[in-house]
Amino acid sequence: MASILLKNVCKYYANSGVHAVTDFNLEIKDGEVIALVGPSGCGRTSTLFMLAGLEEISKGEIYFDDRLINNVHPKNRDIAMVFQNYVLFPYMTIFENIAFGLKPTDMPEEKIKEKVENIARILDIWHILDRKPKQVSGGQKQRVALARAFIREPEIMLLDDPISSLDPKLRIWARTELVKLHKKFKSTYVYVTHNQDDAMIIADRIVVMKDGMIEQVGTPEELYFNPRNLFVAGFIGSPQMNFRNIIINEKEVIEGVRPEDMYIDSSGKIDATVDVREFLGDRTYLYCKNGDYTFTIKVSPDCQAKSGDKIKLSVNPDKIYLFDKDTELAIIN
Repeated sequence: MASILLKNVCKYYANSGVHAVTDFNLEIKDGEVIALVGPSGCGRTSTLFMLAGLEEISKGEIYFDDRLINNVHPKNRDIAMVFQNYVLFPYMTIFENIAFGLKPTDMPEEKIKEKVENIARILDIWHILDRKPKQVSGGQKQRVALARAFIREPEIMLLDDPISSLDPKLRIWARTELVKLHKKFKSTYVYVTHNQDDAMIIADRIVVMKDGMIEQVGTPEELYFNPRNLFVAGFIGSPQMNFRNIIINEKEVIEGVRPEDMYIDSSGKIDATVDVREFLGDRTYLYCKNGDYTFTIKVSPDCQAKSGDKIKLSVNPDKIYLFDKDTELAIIN
């Protein structure tokens, strides 16, 4: 397999003056799963495309193991890439689409057939191998795209939000399959997604980006429990952390509390009105307000509070985050 090193990597577009990626530094271990997350325009896809060789590097260096690949053609980088769009050949069968990635090799036809059938069974598409893409569902098409990439057993797998178009039930299944595929093939993954749940479940470490720069790198647990600044605290976690301005020692700071760390308490000191009740089966969220302060709390499914109810709340004092109002850096995690 392969490790990846990005040193002071930048991407800017001279015509538009846009700096898509600025001073990106990251070391990815051999066989590690890294997720790049952030809002639209944060530079995550530009970073992925520079790794793939689909975008030129404006400045900096990228190494696969100890090999500088800045000017290496994409086909010589031993990578495979899966895009958001299926990019299947409509005139080929599913079998032929999956086998396409092996065609440049001298592999015998029988071996190709064996590998196609094996990966097709892993992804539960073995029964559609003789069909054309127009004859299968969107979810099946995406699994075909995954099969075509994984069948090559590349050292590095680049994934551009490959399960974003799947329905919720299939998406959950696909996350699990991606984890299983990684355990089987042990490729180094770089996974770009706008869905933090995908990142939290699939990745060993997550890179949170904003405006082309890295805000924080860490395990899902590190980012969730120890965000280094206000942006990471608000981005990681769903629903997001509740924020309000408070005064401590005559200084205004920003207090952050996650929804699961606020609870209904008849003797609580926070008065609130329930605005919306959201029942999700295994959990319920109450969207509340107190004057201009709007916030979310997570309660048990059997909670009877409903829209319009007046409630009192308390906060777990060990789960309060404080951020400097000027720098937005964490004061207390």
